[in-house]
Amino acid sequence: MQTVNRKELLQRLDEQVERHIADTVALFQNRDDHFLNLPSDTGGWSIAQCLDHLNSYGRYYLPRIREKLDAAPPAPGEGFTSTWMGAYFTKMMDPQTGKRKYKAIKGYIPSSDLDSAAVISEFIRQQEELLHLLRDASHKDLDAIRVPISILPFIRMKIGDVFQFLIAHNERHMQQAKRNLMSQKHLLA
Repeated sequence: MQTVNRKELLQRLDEQVERHIADTVALFQNRDDHFLNLPSDTGGWSIAQCLDHLNSYGRYYLPRIREKLDAAPPAPGEGFTSTWMGAYFTKMMDPQTGKRKYKAIKGYIPSSDLDSAAVISEFIRQQEELLHLLRDASHKDLDAIRVPISILPFIRMKIGDVFQFLIAHNERHMQQAKRNLMSQKHLLA
């Protein structure tokens, strides 16, 4: 696997999270509950469901990342090297490289009737927390810190891989929510 500069990686991920926050505020925050809970015109998740699904992953990963970062040693160098598994999961979730659709696993399937304002508020709060974690990780050894993955907690991935996977997953569902926004606008026009 290729070694990348840790600070450049974290900066790129930070910029993506900043975009997710800005898009959520600009596109979804002041929409009414009915609009945000309308199912996709293709039968998929509503905008609120997309964000609630991401919140469920944040509820799992963010406390574990915080706990591991707080106990982590400082970085001995500037690099980070993904594992084959971390690179595989990230590539699978990244909308540019992972074109296949996946079924959400039990426990991560959102309800169809959500309080969309609460969902959006939680999503923004979680993304702000993720920004703090990325920034706290800038001086930590991303190769040494391992976080249990949500679907099989006995498997632990490097925290750098977890960050990449989590943010690629967020991007995947943000794009889905934006497609829903465009189709909802078209239906309501």
